[in-house]
Amino acid sequence: MTSVQTPPLPLPLQQSPEFAAACRALGLTVRQAGGGAVRCQVIARRARLVGRLDYVGRGPVGPDADAEAEVLHRLAGLGGAPLIVNAGTVPAGTLRDSGFWPVMTAATVALLPLNRPAAMRAGLHQKWRNRLHRAEATRLTVLRRLLAREDWLLSAEAAQARARRYRTPPAALALAYANANRGAAQVVEVLSPIGAPLAGVLVLRHGTAATWQTGHVTEAGKRACAMNLALWEAMVWLAEQGCHVLDLGTVNTQDTPGLAHFKLGTGAQAQRLGGSWLHWRGLAPLARRLPLALAA
Repeated sequence: MTSVQTPPLPLPLQQSPEFAAACRALGLTVRQAGGGAVRCQVIARRARLVGRLDYVGRGPVGPDADAEAEVLHRLAGLGGAPLIVNAGTVPAGTLRDSGFWPVMTAATVALLPLNRPAAMRAGLHQKWRNRLHRAEATRLTVLRRLLAREDWLLSAEAAQARARRYRTPPAALALAYANANRGAAQVVEVLSPIGAPLAGVLVLRHGTAATWQTGHVTEAGKRACAMNLALWEAMVWLAEQGCHVLDLGTVNTQDTPGLAHFKLGTGAQAQRLGGSWLHWRGLAPLARRLPLALAA
């Protein structure tokens, strides 16, 4: 059996052992397809029409793009179930040559380096810092706690997602993560002077990194800049726990400019991912002939 070493850089949530534990708790099959310094976590699930579908999220993760590409090339050569890869740094041409077909354009994520409070405060954009000061100057209460099964944060975000017709991470995954990884799913919430929830963020810790899983702010919370305070307190606490980076998720300045500016206002760095690619044995020969301009 090939041993898998954890790369020195913090792993994305989808490639972490903690995420694997949550997926197994949901009945999904997880296997390691990397080797040496490359980690490649493959999650298998059942899908209509195709049966088994393998998925590699935010991976492989290795010391360089060549090492990551070698793992994907080997995976593609195995054939078998259709494979979807949400690629990291592997070049589009390399994926095409291995028989992968592009199915979704690359997304951009916001990665926030965590540091001492003074350094992080200095890195905040001016408007973000001003809103934080405004929230800190009011009589708001900040609490940090474990995720609850019937958590208001999950239900409020799910209701808003239905009303505005956007997708949000399933609550079942967050709850499975909390159950499989004791203490790793933390909620930081801001309450009004009478104890009403104004804003909350759910962060998932994994190794020396953490990921913003979901967040919600009420209309009153927006007026009080409560989300700035909630995220700031999460940043400070995570840094104290030894986390080096907070993944704030995707940023889309066209469709959700307000949320994108909020995330980037923390001083987070925008990092473009490699898009989503499908490898299916019958489609691979056609994918290899795809013009590179269409694959990029």
